[in-house]
Amino acid sequence: MTATMAGERYVENKLKHDVRVSNMTAAKKLADAIRTSLGPRGMDKMMVNAKNDVTISNDGATILKTMDVTHPAAKMLVELSKSQDIVAGDGTTSVAVLCGALLDKCIGLLGRGVHPTVISDAMSTACEKACEILEGMSDPVDLNDRESLIQAATTSLGSKVVAQYSSLLSPIAVDCVLRVLDQERPNMVDLRDVKIVKKVGGTMDDTELVDGIVFDQKPSKAAGGPTRVEDAKIGLVQFCISPPKTDLENNVIVSDYTQMDKILREERNHIIGIIKKIKASGCNVLLVQKSILRDAVSDLALHYLAKAKILVIRDIEREEIEFISKTLHCQPVAHVDHMTPDKLGHAALVNEKQCGNGKVVQVTGVENMGRTVSVIVRGGNQLVVEEADRSLHDALCVIRCLVQKRFLIVGGGAPEVEMSQKLGYWARTLSGMDAVAVKAFAEALEVVPYTLAENAGLNPIEIVTELRNAHVAGNVHHGINVRKGTISNMKEENVLQPLLVSTSALSLATECVRMILKIDDIVPSMR
Repeated sequence: MTATMAGERYVENKLKHDVRVSNMTAAKKLADAIRTSLGPRGMDKMMVNAKNDVTISNDGATILKTMDVTHPAAKMLVELSKSQDIVAGDGTTSVAVLCGALLDKCIGLLGRGVHPTVISDAMSTACEKACEILEGMSDPVDLNDRESLIQAATTSLGSKVVAQYSSLLSPIAVDCVLRVLDQERPNMVDLRDVKIVKKVGGTMDDTELVDGIVFDQKPSKAAGGPTRVEDAKIGLVQFCISPPKTDLENNVIVSDYTQMDKILREERNHIIGIIKKIKASGCNVLLVQKSILRDAVSDLALHYLAKAKILVIRDIEREEIEFISKTLHCQPVAHVDHMTPDKLGHAALVNEKQCGNGKVVQVTGVENMGRTVSVIVRGGNQLVVEEADRSLHDALCVIRCLVQKRFLIVGGGAPEVEMSQKLGYWARTLSGMDAVAVKAFAEALEVVPYTLAENAGLNPIEIVTELRNAHVAGNVHHGINVRKGTISNMKEENVLQPLLVSTSALSLATECVRMILKIDDIVPSMR
């Protein structure tokens, strides 16, 4: 056990070293656990919770989010993956694997006696240099070039469970983002404007993009109401079409039959009054928001609405209100007296449609439709549908990245090897511990091509050595072709990904490593 003299005090260093190494080892073990799911040939993980609910995925953020992680440093890796998911939406496995490799190198450097602050500063400098190298490799992309966008989405979907359906899902993802993109604010894409409805039944090939809006709720047919309306005038109401109730604590005791008849008659008159006002506005399709305190629509109200030939869709969630009003160009109505024709949305057709095991309501031919889009995702079982939803979200995020930063780089481990080579050359121009730390950073980047080769069942040492030689010879775009098991030009193979995915993964991984490096003690807190 070593001790250093500081004035008249003894400062114990062994404990601090142990805490650092313990934190790094815990985070590295977590990264190693999901390393096998990197790349197009990566394995899937099955997550089972306490209720025996099963999730199958190879998306890094989903795996880490569902894992029961207790070590505080390992939790930082979970947050890291979440951050990458928010910033880029893709590369969540890569960022965790990269972080694990950098931590491994840091353990080696600490063992050689390099100070943590020196390692931290050198890592930051190396990361900035690596991002410059990436930007030098990138090619600009035009949003009108639909093929390039589809190729980027296909690369993202290539490592998912639903990879064989990438030819169907990629164009859907591209069309979704281009439809919700506002030309006045070209760098802003809100994916909340894309509504994904999941339906079990049929195959993935039945997945479709709907030019309009889709409701998962069925129309109320309890009283024989219509299920198809042409030239629809759609009202979105937030008030209840049911008799008023007393407060929760109060009771009304009725002991006389005549009084009971009077109450029922008043209730009926109250409901008829509301429905007459709705009908007077010209509304023939009614969307009713879910109510907590009482029934949003009573059975009696449904009966009169059916007589008035008004199609009713109940239980619209509060979160959907903004999306619906934006899509249908209608305004939510909070009181029946405000129900006027100018508050209604107009559509050519509202129709109930069979979809797998259940039914959906499709609204098509919407006048003045907002910049929104709906997608119906289909699949053989719940697990496949859930994974297809996550994969489609990743593909949407990839296209969003290209809108925000319009540059593409090649995939297949080519950028990592190129950065490793150039950082290695740059490290030779530096002196002292900085050179050692930058060289370690450069070596850590090779974990991505190494893991890709390993997961594809190839000889990783042979493949990575061959890849290094190709890059030394000036073949910048050469990467690992896992389908053919060889080295090839990734640009020609159309393996492309947004620059933002790689730069954010590098920056976030380095930031996380620096944070873990700076921790030298774990102290129990009061709260």
